Amino acid sequence: MIDVAVGIVIKNKQVFLAKRSSKQHQGGLWEFPGGKCEPEERPVDALIRELKEEVGITPLQTTFFESIVHDYGDKKVQLHFFLIESFDGTERGAEGQLTKWVPVSELNNYSFPKANVPIVAQLLETYSDR
Repeated sequence: MIDVAVGIVIKNKQVFLAKRSSKQHQGGLWEFPGGKCEPEERPVDALIRELKEEVGITPLQTTFFESIVHDYGDKKVQLHFFLIESFDGTERGAEGQLTKWVPVSELNNYSFPKANVPIVAQLLETYSDR
């Protein structure tokens, strides 16, 4: 099983998304940024490292949101999701990936990997009244 740290970066009822490269597993789909945990690395530490490498930001505070195990058939992952509502840096696709801020209310208009679907539903419910 592959452990993955994922950041749900939110500000002003918008969430920061990145589009997976067509060459990646689940390529062409939108995702919350993050990446694989190194052996013996805590998910929160992997999250901080990956967000700096991938999107150029450093979280100032992280709040655990949810962990999900998903079997894609060819790959089994455990995703550790964290909310990030404050950060340093300027968000961008540091690895050349397409990125954008999307209103939480419009998340259903984007295609995500199946493991992300329950998180999208929770975000829609959580942020609809804020």
